[in-house]
Amino acid sequence: MASAAAAVARGAGARAAAALRGGCGTAARRRSRARLARPLCTAPGTAPDMKLYLWERYREAKRSTEELVPSIMSNLLNPDAIFSNNEMSLSDIEIYGFDYDYTLVFYSKHLHTLIFNAARDLLINEHRYPVEIRKYEYDPDFAIRGLHYDVQRAVLMKIDAFHYIQLGTVYRGLSVVPDEEVIEMYEGSHVPLEQMSDFYGKSSHGNTMKQFMDIFSLPEMTLLSCVNEHFLKNNIDYEPVHLYKDVKDSIRDVHIKGIMYRAIEADIEKYICYAEQTRAVLAKLADHGKKMFLITNSPSSFVDKGMRYIVGKDWRDLFDVVIVQAEKPNFFNDKRRPFRKVNEKGVLLWDKIHKLQKGQIYKQGNLYEFLKLTGWRGSKVLYFGDHIYSDLAVHRDAASQLVLQEWKKERKEMREMTKGFFNAQFGSLFRTDQNPTYFLRRLSRFADIYMASLSCLLNYDVSHTFYPRRTPLQHELPAWSDRPPAAGLPLLQEAQAK
Repeated sequence: MASAAAAVARGAGARAAAALRGGCGTAARRRSRARLARPLCTAPGTAPDMKLYLWERYREAKRSTEELVPSIMSNLLNPDAIFSNNEMSLSDIEIYGFDYDYTLVFYSKHLHTLIFNAARDLLINEHRYPVEIRKYEYDPDFAIRGLHYDVQRAVLMKIDAFHYIQLGTVYRGLSVVPDEEVIEMYEGSHVPLEQMSDFYGKSSHGNTMKQFMDIFSLPEMTLLSCVNEHFLKNNIDYEPVHLYKDVKDSIRDVHIKGIMYRAIEADIEKYICYAEQTRAVLAKLADHGKKMFLITNSPSSFVDKGMRYIVGKDWRDLFDVVIVQAEKPNFFNDKRRPFRKVNEKGVLLWDKIHKLQKGQIYKQGNLYEFLKLTGWRGSKVLYFGDHIYSDLAVHRDAASQLVLQEWKKERKEMREMTKGFFNAQFGSLFRTDQNPTYFLRRLSRFADIYMASLSCLLNYDVSHTFYPRRTPLQHELPAWSDRPPAAGLPLLQEAQAK
């Protein structure tokens, strides 16, 4: 199966368009020197006015930034666009695959509250945690996807694509950890590769960092932080590793014990957002002769009831293959698990499966058998799911130092303001102060396209080709930043004067 994966990401932000630059020849160098010299025009033998030079550079950079912000903010408000990490033509796609949760179906804000409350109660009733933690309620604005949790230190943080911690986004409990303490804790702000989570974001084989990737992980992060907060505020001695495991197990039990599924089935209108666009997308693909399959970790009766609500009782007619309780990610890498057929009553049958038939529901299985039993090996497949995987020069004179300190103060204020646009604690899902997040790194690696919801496909023809926007390299940044360090020319003139 071609690795044309697609991720559906809530609130997906736009990428910045790259500016193309040319002119590496002599004329371009002359123009560059002229631009550099302009702020430093002084009478012969006169020392360059560093303060004037710095402020002119500052105003030029600020003008460019202020021109850019409206464009960025307007892009963030476009929920109907599809964003491309790789060039991909839909005309090449023969088969479309879908996850169920947060892909074909979207849930209301009540679901995360349900998961949080149920897991919190399991901690109290089954793991003997203090009954006082029941006072904590789910805060939908606390966490974002893609955060890392240090299991041994019990801190939640945002890490960029190069394993650097974004200072100001490290939380112990519900309180931010001072930057100085973070730097002391990690002997800097870089997290070594051996401490990072494994391929699927799990903490294993001695790795101390766990990355929370999917939307279902938001209540888990919040619950971890709330229980940590209770222990810290009440000076209760505890083992962070045990807390992490107990919370993880409680969140898991909300799913595997059926607590979440029964609650949703009992009040489907409360928890599922009815989306007529889902059926429209599926119908559009079917009308163009595309094959479709559904692979989900959710159980058969739960999926059937949800699909009947959002698509209709004939929903299975739209899919060539339906697989439930697939136990992803094991489905993709464990060849030992055969498929089992599920009858209308949800009973597992023992028949040997020779072919995956339309209209039937199957459980478990693996990717190798899937391709073999469908005959789709070598086909172009697009799969949709929600789980994916300015430098400041140092100047020597006192006046310049005061200018730089003022800039740094303003930069800090702007960073806090920008972070607040997205999430008060952790900022953007896709970016740290200056680098892409570790989440975006994984998204770019495993997904060819991403979007706010499946309905975005309705805005594109089935033969549309997606082209990724050119991302600027450091030497391709806009013209105002292509200068050497600001101190370069003044220091050179000083040396020549001496």
